[in-house]
Amino acid sequence: VQLQASGGGLVQAGGPLRLSCTASGVTFSSYVMGWFRQAPGNEREFVAAIARSGIVTYYGDSVKGRATISRDNAKNTVYLRMNSLKAGDTAVYYCAAGNMYNAYDGRLAPKYDYWGQGTQVTVSS
Repeated sequence: VQLQASGGGLVQAGGPLRLSCTASGVTFSSYVMGWFRQAPGNEREFVAAIARSGIVTYYGDSVKGRATISRDNAKNTVYLRMNSLKAGDTAVYYCAAGNMYNAYDGRLAPKYDYWGQGTQVTVSS
């Protein structure tokens, strides 16, 4: 199983961010997908999760209203869009796949079975 995240890099404060994560070796539509992030010295933080169908989504408090998670099961890809980026959004962003019953549990990192390698996002002011 591989989760390949892309789209990170240096982004301007106040600007948008678009991350993608493509899965291989897994029946993508069977998994809840999530995004987490980790800044230096901080614990891994929940960003967003999306149910298998793509209909139900959940967001962390720090990104609620600024982030949108979506998925394309035909392309085995999950997306994260964020706007109004702030310095506090600087982190390594990870995508994850979890074979869990309830997407609400996707807020919890231990519920995930597979993780991507992470992509660095740095917000410059």
